[in-house]
Amino acid sequence: MKWLCSLSLVAGLIATTLSPVHADTTQPVHPMVKPQSTQARDAFVTDLLSKMTLDEKIGQMRLISVGPDNPKEAIREMIKQGQVGAIFNTVTRQDIRKMQDQAMQLSRLKIPLFFAYDVVHGQRTVFPISLGLASSWDRNAVTTVGRISAYEASEDGLNMTWAPMVDITRDPRWGRTSEGFGEDTYLTSEMGRLMVEAMQGNNPADRNSVMTSVKHFAAYGAVEGGRDYNSVDMSPQRLFQDYMPPYKAALDAGSGGVMVSLNSINGTPATSNSWLLKDVLRDEWNFKGITISDHGAIKELIKHGVASDPEDAVRVAVKSGIDMSMSDEYYSKYLPGLVKSGRVSEKEVDDAARHVLNVKYDMGLFTNAYSHLGPVGSDPVDTNAESRLHRPEARSVARESMVLLKNRLDTLPLKKSGTIALIGPLADSKRDVMGSWSAAGVVDQSITVLQGLRNAVGDKAQIIYAKGANVSNDPGITDFLNLYEKAVNVDTRSPQAMIDEAVATAKISDVIVAVVGEAQGMAHEASTRSDITIPQSQRDLIAALKQTGKPLVLVLMNGRPLALEKEDQQADAILESWFSGTEGGNAIADVLFGDYNPSGKLPMSFPRSVGQIPIYYSHLNTGRPYNPEKPEKYTSHYYDAANGPLYPFGYGLSYTTFSVSDVKMSSPVMKRDGSLTASVTVKNTGKRDGATVVQLYLQDKTASMSRPVKELKGFEKITLKSGEQKTISFKIDADQLKFWNASMKYVSEPGTFNVFIGLDSQRVNQGEFELL
Repeated sequence: MKWLCSLSLVAGLIATTLSPVHADTTQPVHPMVKPQSTQARDAFVTDLLSKMTLDEKIGQMRLISVGPDNPKEAIREMIKQGQVGAIFNTVTRQDIRKMQDQAMQLSRLKIPLFFAYDVVHGQRTVFPISLGLASSWDRNAVTTVGRISAYEASEDGLNMTWAPMVDITRDPRWGRTSEGFGEDTYLTSEMGRLMVEAMQGNNPADRNSVMTSVKHFAAYGAVEGGRDYNSVDMSPQRLFQDYMPPYKAALDAGSGGVMVSLNSINGTPATSNSWLLKDVLRDEWNFKGITISDHGAIKELIKHGVASDPEDAVRVAVKSGIDMSMSDEYYSKYLPGLVKSGRVSEKEVDDAARHVLNVKYDMGLFTNAYSHLGPVGSDPVDTNAESRLHRPEARSVARESMVLLKNRLDTLPLKKSGTIALIGPLADSKRDVMGSWSAAGVVDQSITVLQGLRNAVGDKAQIIYAKGANVSNDPGITDFLNLYEKAVNVDTRSPQAMIDEAVATAKISDVIVAVVGEAQGMAHEASTRSDITIPQSQRDLIAALKQTGKPLVLVLMNGRPLALEKEDQQADAILESWFSGTEGGNAIADVLFGDYNPSGKLPMSFPRSVGQIPIYYSHLNTGRPYNPEKPEKYTSHYYDAANGPLYPFGYGLSYTTFSVSDVKMSSPVMKRDGSLTASVTVKNTGKRDGATVVQLYLQDKTASMSRPVKELKGFEKITLKSGEQKTISFKIDADQLKFWNASMKYVSEPGTFNVFIGLDSQRVNQGEFELL
C-alpha cells in the first residue's frame, strides 16, 4: 500500500490502536457481490438504471444539505421517496444511520446514499490549514494528514470529502487563500496528488478511506481583485500551464469527484461551461467520476446572466455536464418538465445518474451501505471523546508547517527561564488557532499559545499574559466576523487601557511574545480583504511594545500572506504559524523554545504592500526587466517602493545554517528522449541539527513564447546533523521542459535551459544544459 510505505507513524494505527470493524449482516444491503471491475460496475449500473423511474434518476442527482431549510425529518421523507442521492453537513453516525435506514429499508429500489463533508485539514483532529501544510514541503506530513483525516471521517460515517482544494492563487486578498496550497503549480500539484492518494488509499471502498472531490474546477483562485465568486479572464496558455495541472494531478491520482467552481472563465460560468466539463474533463482527461455544483451555483446562473429563470438554469447546468446539484431545490422541480418537453433528453439525465451510481459503486455502498458506520451499537458513546483525536501527529505536522521569517541576533529560541510576556488578541484564542473549515473539530479541545507556553516551561519560567488589543477596533469588521457564530470576543475596555496593561506586562518581562494577525474568519470563504496589513488595533499594540526596548518576537496567525514591511523592521524575530490546528499552541511552543528546529518554507510570496499584488516568483521577464543591482528608470518596477517581495517563495530560516555547493550537471546536453541529473552538496554549517528544503527551478532561456524567469520542478526535504553534508540529485527529462505554445500544443523546444538549485526561489546556484 503506497501510503503506508511513507507513513511510519500511521502504519500501525488501525492494526494496533483500533478494534476491527466488521460488516453488519443484520442491516439490509443491496443484492450485489463485492465490486470486481469496471465492467462489472457498468453492467450493474446499467441494469439498475433500467429499473429506475425518471423521478428516481433525478433523485440521485440531488445533494441535500442538512440545515434550517432542510430539517432532518423532512429529508428522511424525501429519502424514502427516492428523491435524494447524497447528504452533506451531517457528521454523527446516529444521524447518518437513520438516513441510510430510510434508503435501505423504505425506498423502492434501496439505493444507498453517500455522505459528504468539508474535511479539508482534518475531521476531528484539526491539522494546520492547507497553506500551512504546504509550508512543510514534506510529502510524509501531507500523507499523514490525508490518512488520519480519512480515518476520522470514515469513523464518523462519511464517504466523501470536499477536498483537496488545489486552486492556484497569486492574490492574497482572496479569503480562500487559506484553503489552498499557494501560488505554485508544481507544489500544489504534489500536495493535491498526495492528499488524494492518502485519503482514498488503495480503494475508496476500504473501511477507513473516503473518496475525494477535488475543487474548485477551475481557476477559482484567479478571481479578479481577489474578490470571492468573481470573474476570471486569462489566455488558454496561462490557464493550462499554470492553473489546470493541479486538478489534473488530483484526477490522475484517482479522485472520484470534482466540485465545480463558482466563477466564470472567459465569460462563461464554470457551472454552465460544457467546454470545461465535457470537452476538457470528460473527453480530453477521460474523467469517469462525478461532477458536483458548488453550493447554490445553479440558481446563480440567473444572476450570471446565462439563464433566464430557474428552469432555464437547470437546463443549462445539466446540458453542460453538472451531475449533482449541491443544496438542490431546482432539479426535482424542473427536470421532469424539461425532459417531458424535450429540452433535456432522458439520456442526459441517465448519464448524470450513471455517474452518481458509479461513484456509489466505487465507494462500496452497493456491497455494504453501512460499511463506514459499523454494526448497530458500535457508535461512539461520546462523539467528541478525547480518545478519538490524534494529537501527537497533529503536533508533529504543525511544527513542520511553521516558517521562521526573521531571527535577528538569534533572538530565538527562547530560554525556559525568567519572565516571558505573552501578549496579543490571538494568544489565548481556541477558535482562531483552528483556522477556517475546521470540520468537526471542537473548539475546547484546541491548545492556545498561552496553554502551550505554560505546558512547555512548567515551573522553570513565568508566563504573564495580557490581551493588549482586540483583533480589530472596527465594529463593522467584528460584526462581520460574528455574523453566523460568536467567533470573536470583544474586550469592552478602551484600546488605550488594553495597551497600557500590555506595556506594563512587557516592562516586567525579559522578552515579549506577541501573537498577532487575523481572526480565522478573516481568512475564509467570502472574506476578501482590500488591505492585507495587520489590523490597526494590533499595529498600535506592536508599536507600543517596541517602545519598551524589550526583545520582541511576533508569532503570526493568518490564512494568507500579509504585508509586513513595518513589522519586519520592528520585530527581532517573526514566526509564521498560520492557523496550526488542535495542537497549535504546543507546536508553537516547541518551535519558540527550540525543542523543534523550524524547517518550513513559504508556499507564497509575501508582498511589501497590497500595491504589489499580484506578486509571484514565476513571472515573465518582460523586455525591460528590473535589475535591483543596476536600477534604471525605463524598466518594469515601482518607483515609490522597494521592488520584489518582502519574503520570497520558498523562503524560510532555521536555527542552524546551510551551505549549497555549485550546481554539477551530469551532462552539458540532453537528447529529447533522454535525461540528465543536476546535483548539489548541501552542508549543515551551524551548531544545531536541522532540516531544510532543497529546491530545483528551471528556465527555458529562448523559446517560441516568453517563458517564466524560473519554475519549480522538484524539491527534497532533508535533515542534516551539525557539520553533516549530503549530495542531492534531481533528474531532469523533456517532460519537465514542456509548455503550451501559441498553437496550444504541449511541447518542449530545443535550446538552452538554466538550472537553479537553492534553499528558496531567490538565493540559488546556477547551471545549464542544452536540449538537442
